[in-house]
Amino acid sequence: MKNYDFIVIGAGVVGLATARQLQLQFNNASVLVLEKELRLATHQTGRNSGIIHAGVYYAPGSLKAQFCRAGNIETKAFCSEHGIPFKTTGKLLVATDETDIQNMQDLLERCRLNEIETEKLDQKQLKEMEPNVTGVAATWVPTTGIVDFAEVTKKLAEQVVAAGGKIQTNCRVTSLREARDVEVSTTQGRFHGRFLISCAGLHSDRIIRMLGQKPDFKILPFRGEYFQLPGALSDIVTHPIYPIPNPDLPFLGIHLTPMIDGSLTVGPNATLALAREGYSRWTMNARDMVDMFSYSGLYKLVMKYPQATLNELKNSIYRPGYLKLVNRYCSRIKLQDLLPYPSGVRAQAVKPDGTTLDDFLFVESKQALIVGNAPSPAATSAMPIARYICEKVAKLIDV
Repeated sequence: MKNYDFIVIGAGVVGLATARQLQLQFNNASVLVLEKELRLATHQTGRNSGIIHAGVYYAPGSLKAQFCRAGNIETKAFCSEHGIPFKTTGKLLVATDETDIQNMQDLLERCRLNEIETEKLDQKQLKEMEPNVTGVAATWVPTTGIVDFAEVTKKLAEQVVAAGGKIQTNCRVTSLREARDVEVSTTQGRFHGRFLISCAGLHSDRIIRMLGQKPDFKILPFRGEYFQLPGALSDIVTHPIYPIPNPDLPFLGIHLTPMIDGSLTVGPNATLALAREGYSRWTMNARDMVDMFSYSGLYKLVMKYPQATLNELKNSIYRPGYLKLVNRYCSRIKLQDLLPYPSGVRAQAVKPDGTTLDDFLFVESKQALIVGNAPSPAATSAMPIARYICEKVAKLIDV
């Protein structure tokens, strides 16, 4: 059996960016990528808004802020170099009332501290830029873009294989053991490597437990439901349109997003899923449900946001409630315009006291590094994250 220098769990955009960076940084080291699905980018990478984020929301000095700003530039450069379609569209964050105005001022200050280019627009300027959008003011963020991150992932996979790496699909990890090397047991046999890096997304806490550690958080899955607008409405906006987020809530709100294929989507909301890969309201997984409903952090999280929890659940079931959130800034959209579109699931790391982990988190052991929490903007930030991981790996290997 071949021994690899590095084994990477997870073939999403972060996992494959990491695999490629390992090859570059460690002189064409042998790399094996293990992916439990038949296809790449099946989960969070391939089920998101396709936004190349600018870094508007993130606390100054956080890894999110650092990674996102660098990732915005590097993602676009990668796409340009490899002929992957993308657009620098910019985006508008729209204030619809006085509370939004105050929250927008706080966002503008955060952008200033993060050195993110922004411009404050009044009502007239907003109407000139987006005639079908209603608001009292807006923030213009010119560096935001759109792309299909599955295409980015596909190109990274091609590079990994071209450099001698191997990607093993339909290969689910069942156990891990650290000894002289790292032994990874899977549904396709055992593999050995000098060092393990896990980018397992929705299953990150389970990988940590496989290594014998006890993470101080648990992944709770939140389904984000999207809709697509009819082709006749695909040009009612030309930029991504976001509400001003409520700073007391961990999610950004329902937005309008022009996709790189020319379609226009609405979403996502955020409602608890009954499976870590619960893309349908009816998808249930017994193990995942036991994990969730036996966890104190779930109940404490709900108690922190009782009204928001009820509203999200109601609007998931009652589509007019969902529509009302969109109509705050775009009244052109009617109930019949909300056409089916694939949902996504966000891996939300939650501590036992109900606190959500807002920044990236990495967990180390002697022969492994686990990406414990990789929230949005992980796709935008994949290449800076990969460099950060490799820098940590270099130090761990030298110890």
